[in-house]
Amino acid sequence: MEGIFITFEGLDGAGKTTQIRLLERYLRQKGHDVLVTREPGGTPLGEEIRKVLLNPYYRDIDGVTEMYLYAASRAQHVRQVIKPALEKGKIVLCDRFVDSSVAYQGFGRGLGMDVVEAVNRYALGGIIPDLTIFLNIRPEDSLARSCIRSETPDRLESEELEFHKRVYEGFIALQRRYPDRVKKVDASKSIDEVFHQVVELIECLLSCKK
Repeated sequence: MEGIFITFEGLDGAGKTTQIRLLERYLRQKGHDVLVTREPGGTPLGEEIRKVLLNPYYRDIDGVTEMYLYAASRAQHVRQVIKPALEKGKIVLCDRFVDSSVAYQGFGRGLGMDVVEAVNRYALGGIIPDLTIFLNIRPEDSLARSCIRSETPDRLESEELEFHKRVYEGFIALQRRYPDRVKKVDASKSIDEVFHQVVELIECLLSCKK
């Protein structure tokens, strides 16, 4: 079987990490070879870039600089981890990918969807997710969950509510632009109910790939 690339997107606190962990176990039990990774990060270089991007000390990072740092991490990630895994027939589950850059830098920072997609085109190396699961949660609920989860919010979690509202609109815009790839899941429900929605999407994708 050819590799399958599945990404999870959404605001912080939407439950991406939990759902990825549940899906990894589900797929392994069905006999699939699964790789779990994340952005920014996924490689030694990417993890160093992640430390900079999320460090509240660097609050004054310009939006354009931020966009290029994410793209740099992504370029290394694609070539060192994601593409080789897909070539080996693995199912790759990634916590955030290029859609997060579009939402956070394109909408949150106001750089524009087309600009961010253009900058990332070469970084992607032709790799596009087979399925993107957008865990849909209101920005207000996202911030509330993040506050409960972390006593020391990172640089992006520390942004004002209006920033997160713009990011949310970015994810909505992406779902409208790419409805065949980006599928919206109601993340306000219980963990089990959300996972049931995720499994339905995954089983549909797997059946199409047979």
